[in-house]
Amino acid sequence: MASSSTTIKSLTAREVLDSRGQPTIEVDLVLAGGGCGRAAVPSGASTGSHEALELRDTKDPRFGGKGVLKAVANVRGPIAKALKGFDASKQAQLDQRLCELDNTPNKSHLGANAILGVSLAAAKAVAKSRGMPLYRSLGGAPARVLPIPLMNIVNGGAHADNTLDIQEFMIMPIGAKTFSEALRMGAEVFAALKKLLKSQKQTTAVGDEGGFAPNLSSNEEAIKVVLQAIEQAGYTPGRQIMLALDVAGNEWVHNGAYRLFKSAPEKSMRAQELISQYERWVSQYPLVSIEDGLGEDDWIGWQQLTSALGDRVQLVGDDLFVTNTERLRRGIAQRAANAILIKVNQIGTLTETLEAMETAQRAGFGTIISHRSGETEDVTIAHLAVATNAGQIKTGSLSRSERVAKYNELLRIEEQLGFRAVYAGTMWPLRKSQAKKLAKA
Repeated sequence: MASSSTTIKSLTAREVLDSRGQPTIEVDLVLAGGGCGRAAVPSGASTGSHEALELRDTKDPRFGGKGVLKAVANVRGPIAKALKGFDASKQAQLDQRLCELDNTPNKSHLGANAILGVSLAAAKAVAKSRGMPLYRSLGGAPARVLPIPLMNIVNGGAHADNTLDIQEFMIMPIGAKTFSEALRMGAEVFAALKKLLKSQKQTTAVGDEGGFAPNLSSNEEAIKVVLQAIEQAGYTPGRQIMLALDVAGNEWVHNGAYRLFKSAPEKSMRAQELISQYERWVSQYPLVSIEDGLGEDDWIGWQQLTSALGDRVQLVGDDLFVTNTERLRRGIAQRAANAILIKVNQIGTLTETLEAMETAQRAGFGTIISHRSGETEDVTIAHLAVATNAGQIKTGSLSRSERVAKYNELLRIEEQLGFRAVYAGTMWPLRKSQAKKLAKA
């Protein structure tokens, strides 16, 4: 092993709480030269079956079987032993070592949560040892594109106890000139939406990701309410602010068909019926991004959806791809979707995450860095979005501090970059791969 200041001196972990009050793992890694990194791992509610395995203490009654003491023990024990003296600056080799140590296809032995915590903590420790922010340590000088925030201002689906089947109704403030202006626009729309919902005597309680969770009569009514809030905030839908949806279509799959599990559980639909509905919405509303419009294994349906709307709308695979390069390559080859949602805990290491992003960007796919519904105050994804010039980020609404923490970190990064900062909204609808090229200019 190397004897530099970036060799791993110690590694430990602990059980902490996420934004839902459930346990998750936090890892501390210290280098020989004194650099230290800390990473907390998020957790999803609507998860794809092809994701890497999050290790939980299912047989332990603590926290209702959701404890992570096994994952903590794996970091403190076999992982710490295997990595002591390892050069953390060799991120790809470190992540490969972690995968070899686990030796399962879905990281079920050590737990993807344990492995990811170590992987991210190592990257943070190396950045600190270099005296750099994480985005600069990972992305170098080209890292300067601030992402368009996809702000989830109305929650439904598995993220809220309300009547809405669609999981996320989002706004994209593409008309801003800077990230800080985009954030202000989003905050103003969020405030206008709260006033509007109150005037309609709707609840202004929020869901898992900080968006309001009203009991509206239909999913389409939610779209109309968001459009009204945009206008009441003084903006023009379709010019300054666009709409985006996360359908979470995998939650709708039932006996080989689809059903609205909240509003119409007795009615089954085929993929083509859903596609026709999306086509109508795209024609009628300023809707430019649809995530997980269909189920995770409905490859034929995804091909049909992409054929119908792929030249007009960003079609994002989340459960479809689960940040997995192998599944992404299949989607590229079959022309299923044209963008990928990137969640580091779906795949389990930083290196595999970056490989998926590089594969997507080479193919002209959009890339959206994303949080999870069970989040922490960790702001790694803000740095990852800038480091990779991803161009888009999903980190929730304009409430709940675990969401706002990422926005605030992006404000700091924009300030650090100064005149070099580029807001991706000024380049929409360029493909994110083009944004990356511009960043290098």
